[in-house]
Amino acid sequence: MNISAKKRDQGDLCSRLKTNSVTTPTIAIQFMRISFIYILLTAATLNMLMAFDLKAQDMNTETIRLELHQENLLTAIRKIEKQSSLRFFFRSSDIEAVKPLNFSSGPRTIRQTLTEILKGSGLTFRQVDQTILIEKKSQQQKNQIEGKITGTDGLPIPYATIALRKTNESDILKTVSTDSLGNYKFDLPENGDYLLDISAIGMQKKTVSITIINQETTILEDIMLSDQAGNLKEVTVIGKKAFIEQKIDKTVINVGSLISNNGANALEVLEKSPGVVVDGNGTISFKGKPGVTIFLDGKPTYLSGANLANYLKSIPASLLEQIELMDNPPAKFDAAGDAGIINITTKKTKTAGFNGSVAANYSQAHYGQTSESVNLNYRVNKINLFSSASYALKQEFRQFGETREYFDKQGLLRNVFEVNAHMKPVSNSGNLKIGMDYYHSPTTTWGIIFTGSLSPRKETFTGETRLQNQNRGLDSIIYAKNTGKAHFNNGGVNLNYSHQFDSLGRSITFDLDGLTYSSTNKQRFFNQSFDAVGNPGHTQIITDNLPTSIQIYSAKTDYTRPLKGKARIDAGLKTSYIETDNQANYFNQINGESITDPNFTNHFLYRENINAGYLNFNTSFRRFALQTGLRVENTNSKGHQIGNEIRADSSFTKSYTNLFPTAYLSYKLDSAGRHLLILSFGRRIRRPFYQDLNPFVTIIDKYSYFSGNPFLKPQFSNALKASYSYKSLLTASLHYMKTKDLQNEVIRQDGDIFIDGVGNIGTAKYLGASLTLSLAPYPWWMTNTYMQVFNTSFKGRLFDTFLDESRTMGEINMTNIFTLPKGWGMELSGFYVSKRSVAQFINNGTGQLNAGIQKKVLENKGTISFNVRDILKTYNNNGITTNIPNATEAFRNRYNSQSFTLAFNYSFGSSGNKKSKRETGSADIEKARIKQ
Repeated sequence: MNISAKKRDQGDLCSRLKTNSVTTPTIAIQFMRISFIYILLTAATLNMLMAFDLKAQDMNTETIRLELHQENLLTAIRKIEKQSSLRFFFRSSDIEAVKPLNFSSGPRTIRQTLTEILKGSGLTFRQVDQTILIEKKSQQQKNQIEGKITGTDGLPIPYATIALRKTNESDILKTVSTDSLGNYKFDLPENGDYLLDISAIGMQKKTVSITIINQETTILEDIMLSDQAGNLKEVTVIGKKAFIEQKIDKTVINVGSLISNNGANALEVLEKSPGVVVDGNGTISFKGKPGVTIFLDGKPTYLSGANLANYLKSIPASLLEQIELMDNPPAKFDAAGDAGIINITTKKTKTAGFNGSVAANYSQAHYGQTSESVNLNYRVNKINLFSSASYALKQEFRQFGETREYFDKQGLLRNVFEVNAHMKPVSNSGNLKIGMDYYHSPTTTWGIIFTGSLSPRKETFTGETRLQNQNRGLDSIIYAKNTGKAHFNNGGVNLNYSHQFDSLGRSITFDLDGLTYSSTNKQRFFNQSFDAVGNPGHTQIITDNLPTSIQIYSAKTDYTRPLKGKARIDAGLKTSYIETDNQANYFNQINGESITDPNFTNHFLYRENINAGYLNFNTSFRRFALQTGLRVENTNSKGHQIGNEIRADSSFTKSYTNLFPTAYLSYKLDSAGRHLLILSFGRRIRRPFYQDLNPFVTIIDKYSYFSGNPFLKPQFSNALKASYSYKSLLTASLHYMKTKDLQNEVIRQDGDIFIDGVGNIGTAKYLGASLTLSLAPYPWWMTNTYMQVFNTSFKGRLFDTFLDESRTMGEINMTNIFTLPKGWGMELSGFYVSKRSVAQFINNGTGQLNAGIQKKVLENKGTISFNVRDILKTYNNNGITTNIPNATEAFRNRYNSQSFTLAFNYSFGSSGNKKSKRETGSADIEKARIKQ
C-alpha cells in the first residue's frame, strides 16, 4: 500500500493489532527464549568445531622434499601429490612439452618448489580450493610479485597499504591493499628496480627495495611492521577497514566499521550512508532522487513501500557486510531504478573448515526490542555449506498529527479537519538462508540457495479527529480504534552455475530463480462520532481481508571474454515472468452481520514478461579507460480487474521495447592515478509497482483512501555525472538528471475525502554537487564527511492544476571513528537533511546524532558495545502537501528514533584459503516493484 508521505504507514497502521499489547513479562519471556536458543546454537557450534578436522592445505605453507634426476614434470607432480593432500589439474599436452628436470632441495614450500621447477617452462600455477591448476602463461601476463605483511608478533596485518614506485622516483605507479590474511600481489609493467612503501594504521611505515630481472613470479619474504613509538604504542586495532571506500563505479560502505550499527537493522544502516535519505516512513531516496532500487546480495528485494521498510527492519545489521551505492550502474544491471541501485551484501564466510559468528542485542526505545542472528559456514574439499538465520522483535511507536483546511471557491475557510493519533506496530520477524556450492573442478562451480522469511505483524491505531466549522469552532469529534493483523511471507530458490574457460578470464554463468510471496492483511475499522457537547452519534464498523500472492520466475546468463590488449566484452540475456493476484474484500458490520461492500471489494490479476539482452565493452589506453554498453528490454504486461455486481470487468494490455545506453570515460591526471577524472552517462527506466496498477480503492481511514492507476506509464531518466577524485581521500562530483513522465505520489480531493495514489505528472530535473572526504588526522582517528547540495524542480499537469515546484536541499553526513588502547573504540556520527520537496510534498529538515563505545573481548574474537541513537531526539517527518484545490494540509510525525542498545558479537572458526560463494541470481529487478 502506498500511502501519502505525511502518514505513509497509516493504511497498515490503522488496523492490524489487537488491543492487547505486549507486556513487560512477555518481553522478558521472549528474550529468555531467544537467548536460550542461541546458547544451544553456540554449544552445538563448539561441539562441531571439536569434531571436525579444520586444517586446510595451503601451498604457501605446506613443505615437501623433492629429488629429480632427468625426470619429466608429470613424475615431479606425482611425487608432490604423495607428500600432500593437494591435487593437480593440467593439460597433458602442456606438461609433456617441458624438458626433463634435475632438481634437489631440502624442505621447501610447494609454491617455492613449483616456482623453481617451472622456471622458463612457459607455465604458471595457482591454487583453487584444494587443487593446484597448472596452465600456460598468457601472452598478456606481466611480472608479478607476491608477499605478506605481518606485525612483529608474526600475525598478518589486513588492509595495509602498499605503494609501488620506481627507485629514485617519487611518482606512485600503483597502490594495493593486503587482504584479511595480510597477503598482497602486484603486476609489474617491466623489469627493473622498485621501492615498496608500506603503511598501516598504528604501525611504523617501511620502505623495501626490490629488483625484478625476469618474467617469473617473485615471492618476497614476509615484511614486518613495528608498532608506532610514543603514546600510540598501545593501539591494538590495525589495518581497520575504512567506513567509506570509493570505487570507480560505486561507493562502498563497510557496515562493521561503525559501533552504532551494533544492534541496528538494515534500514537504520541505510540512513547513515552518504547520499541516502530515509524518511520516517521508510521511503528511500538517493542523491536527491526517489526511485532507487534495493538489492540484497546482488538480487532485488522485490519490495517497496511499507513492505520494503518492514523487511529491512527485520534484518539485523550483524548479518550485513557492505552497502554498495551505484548512481549509474553499467549495462549488465537491469535498467530499472532511475535513481540508481543500492546493493546490500550480507556476510559471507569464505574460509575452509567450520566457522561463523553470532550476535545478540537488546534495545530500549519507547518499548524494548531484541534481535539475534547466527551465520555459519562449513567448507571441506569440494563442498561448501553456508547458512544464516535471524530473529527480531520490533515494538515501535509513532505519534501522528494532521491538519486539513478546506476553502470555498472564494477562498474563504469552510471547515477544518484535525487528527491526533498514536500507533503501535509490533512484529516478530525471522529470516533464513541455506546454500551449498559444489566445486566440480577448479574452473566449474554449481550452487543452490534457499531463502525465506516469516513476518507476522500486529498494529493498533487510536486517534481523535476534531471537525471544526468556518469559525474554527468545534463541530464534532470522531474517535477511532482500529486494529489489524498481517502476515508477509516469502520463499525462494536459486540454482547457479559458473565456468571459467581459461586463465585469461573468459567465463560464463547461468542463474535460475523462483520466488513466491504471500501476504494477508485483516483489519477492523471502528469509528464513533460525537457532537460538540459529547452526545454519541453514528458508529461505523468496517472489516476487510486483503490477501495477495506474487509468483516470480527468471533466468539469465552472462558471458565475459577478454580481448587483445586490455579490452574485454561482456554480454548477457535475461527473461522474467511475474504473476500477481490481489484481492480486497470489504464488509460493513451492521447489527452483528457482515455485509459485503461492492464499492470497495475487488479482485485484480496482473501478468508481466520482460526480456532483455546487453553488450558491454571495456578498454584502456595509457591514462584513458573507456566502458560503454547497450541494453535492450522488451516489456509485455496484462492487467485484469474482475467485475462484481456494480462494476464491469476491465482489462489492459501493454507492450514496449526500449534501449538503454551507458558510457564511462576516465582519465588519470598523473601516471600513478592519484588524480582521476570520470565522466558517465546512463539511461534508466522506472516501471510502475505492481500494486499501483490495481485500480481498486483501499480504505486508510474515514477521510483517507488509496487508489491505484491502471494507466500509469513508465518513467525514463537520462543522467550525467562528472567526478574528480584524489587517491581515496577526496571525491567531488557534479550530477544532472532529467526524468520524463515522472511517477510520483499524488493527492486528489473528492469532497472531504483525500485520495492518495500514483500518477504521471510531467518532468523532473535534478542538478547538484557532492563532496566526500575521508581523512585520518591521527592514526587513532578516522573521519568521513559527505556533503551534497541538490536543486529539484517538478513541472507538469496535476489533475486540474499545474505543478511548478522547485527547491534546493542540502545534506551533511559525518562519521568519526576513534581507535583507543587495549581494544577500546568510540564513534560519534550524525547527519542533517534540510527542507526538501518531492512533487506535491515539502518535508521539513531533520537530523540525528549518534554515539557509541565498544570493547574487544575473548582474544579479539568478540565485541561488547553500547550505543545511543538520536541522542537529541531531533529526528522527525513533518511537512505540508501542496497543490490540492481549495485545501491545505500539514502533517507531523514523531517516532521512537531515540534508542539505547547493548550488543554482543562473537566470531569463531578456522582460517584458510578464500573462495567467494555465489550470491547473485537471475531475478535482478522484479522484487523491487512489490509493495503492500
